[in-house]
Amino acid sequence: MSETLHATCVAIRGRGLLLTGASGSGKSDLALRLIDRGAMLVGDDGVIVEARGGQLFARSGPHIEGRIEVRGLGIVALPYVEEAPLGLCIALDQPVPRMPDEPLPVRIIAGLPLPVLALDPFESSAPVKVEKALLLYGLTA
Repeated sequence: MSETLHATCVAIRGRGLLLTGASGSGKSDLALRLIDRGAMLVGDDGVIVEARGGQLFARSGPHIEGRIEVRGLGIVALPYVEEAPLGLCIALDQPVPRMPDEPLPVRIIAGLPLPVLALDPFESSAPVKVEKALLLYGLTA
């Protein structure tokens, strides 16, 4: 089973991070800052999420592999990975609680749950928070 989502995906230490939100919510901006810190682009704007063997995997939509929209510059080519197992969804257009619920809420994608953490993508600390969240929730080594 698979779904195509209006989302951006990067991989940090091999684990996919799905960034979701409406147009202009900061998906590509946060992805670009994460890439500057060592993440790899998986897909921007159109991400295909597929359930296989009880795990969700993300890949770029067709014809946009290795490209990201950089507001003010246009479409920019970047190194990318073809696919990444998803570990976390970062919701960029939801209210950000001071203390998130434990366990994190989930979003069902392609029939499987994916933990969701709401963050403000425009805070200067957002990339660090994303990396810490992956470690905190045991999603990367």
